Amino acid sequence: MSETAATTVHEAYAFACMRCGHGWEQAYEIHHHVDGSGHAHVVYTAGGERVPSPLSTPTCANCGGHVVRIMRSGRVSTVQGVLRPARDARPQEAVEDGAVPAPAPAGHHWQLSSLLRPFHRG
Repeated sequence: MSETAATTVHEAYAFACMRCGHGWEQAYEIHHHVDGSGHAHVVYTAGGERVPSPLSTPTCANCGGHVVRIMRSGRVSTVQGVLRPARDARPQEAVEDGAVPAPAPAGHHWQLSSLLRPFHRG
């Protein structure tokens, strides 16, 4: 039985873990195949690697949780872009008596409430 790639579609999704609040986005190539018997199946790839469907059981890379909200692409990056200027605009701590202020955290952990706040109505 031969197999042919009928079409390849590019899709991207935004994800938010309902357990830890971690948010991320991922782009996929979706390859629609038809086998020699006429049966269709789909193969997802991300970064050139075959991956499971992001719509079946997405897993949070931060905590391993499986309760993940799937949204259209751009939702997480939009919220992160809104929150980043507020985070970067922290007031400078005064240095007194040669004391060195503690450095800001290296990475920012996005809380679910922060990610979803712009989408709440009312």
